[in-house]
Amino acid sequence: MALSIEPVAGRIGAQINGITLSGDLPRAQFEQIEHALLKHKVLFFRGQNLTDEEQERFSRLFGEQVPHPTVRSANNSSALLNLDSKESRANSWHTDVTFVANPPKISILRGVVIPPYGGDTVWANTVTAYEELPAPLKQLADSLRAVHSNLYDYAPPAHAAENALKRYREEFTALEYETEHPLVHVHPQTGERALVLGHFVKHFVGVTPNDSKQLFRLFHDRITHVNNTVRWRWQAGDVAIWDNRATQHIAVNDYGDAERVVRRSTLDGEILIGVDGQPSRALKPSPETRSPRTEADKTHLAA
Repeated sequence: MALSIEPVAGRIGAQINGITLSGDLPRAQFEQIEHALLKHKVLFFRGQNLTDEEQERFSRLFGEQVPHPTVRSANNSSALLNLDSKESRANSWHTDVTFVANPPKISILRGVVIPPYGGDTVWANTVTAYEELPAPLKQLADSLRAVHSNLYDYAPPAHAAENALKRYREEFTALEYETEHPLVHVHPQTGERALVLGHFVKHFVGVTPNDSKQLFRLFHDRITHVNNTVRWRWQAGDVAIWDNRATQHIAVNDYGDAERVVRRSTLDGEILIGVDGQPSRALKPSPETRSPRTEADKTHLAA
């Protein structure tokens, strides 16, 4: 049966109705979701009310799960990241985990506790941002590479406990990751070219800090222009799935002291490849650094 797929915005985002997500989806339905994800970049599902286990089982349909490289997984899960507003707020534009050479290919986010107002997430299409660059800027973008690092602090909640916030930041940056990515990579499934930016960028290779800031703003503004985005008003139980290779996102910090808890699973991605065929290059902690797989996935792959 064909799914009901309704675009939410002109350049990115679609809502899929009439389906219950599970690890036992019929192959035909899952293939429709995959196709829609590549086309619309981010998909929304209302009222799924998945448990942690159900979210992980569904996630595995897309590939091998990867836990966050530095932050511990949620209790009783192998790879779920618990994002609690009492600890931190990811309120700046980013693509997930670009400080490793193979960022996750797909991220799946589930609303657990949603504030009574605010707390929306906004996504931007990094493919259309590149496609609409003038030819001279495309040529410049194709030639640039940038260093990404996890030495970045998410914004603290207004009344965060100092000790809890300190522990979170120490955990996030305990092991330094650093990777050199092309500014433009070629999507391994669609062949589309997409910009690779976000708040993990430290500087552009061979460019002064001041010029790096100017270049970052030049391309960042193309990505995050309001016409290039979609905004989702969360309800508890909702699920959002996005192609991490073709998007950036931001969680809007406009809900005061209210509680907001979401849980994210991510799927193992490929090393990014630039338009010149040159791959991303891990710098720290070692040239072999990749996204860590779960122990269960390591065992499965070795079998």
